[in-house]
Amino acid sequence: MKKFIIQVFTWWNSQTIGTRLHTWRKGKRVGEDEFGNVYYTGGKDSEGRTRRWVIFNGYSEASAIPAGWHGWMHHRTDTPPTEENYQPREWQKPHQQNLTGTPYAYRPQGAISASGQRPKVGGDYDAWTPN
Repeated sequence: MKKFIIQVFTWWNSQTIGTRLHTWRKGKRVGEDEFGNVYYTGGKDSEGRTRRWVIFNGYSEASAIPAGWHGWMHHRTDTPPTEENYQPREWQKPHQQNLTGTPYAYRPQGAISASGQRPKVGGDYDAWTPN
């Protein structure tokens, strides 16, 4: 019951009732990523391309889509990551969604939201002051 009420009154949690009905009627499941997001295809858009959409596992946050699925969602590739044998390079980091605005956001030393104390600057910089 709670999930139903959330789908009726919020758009940022997984999917709405309209998205659920559209997915049920026209959607064909393509795959799922490592975060539990489920990808669908079905119907045509105004440019004649097949529509693609994602049902997020939790909050609807676009940065939660990994790079391979992002390329597929934006029609940069026709092959979804589930149908190809992609191996990331050794220098590639694992995907992490944008953490800005969360307690886990990056806060460099000296940032007001971190310690608030800027490190002492040494060297040849002399601040200008009027005479």
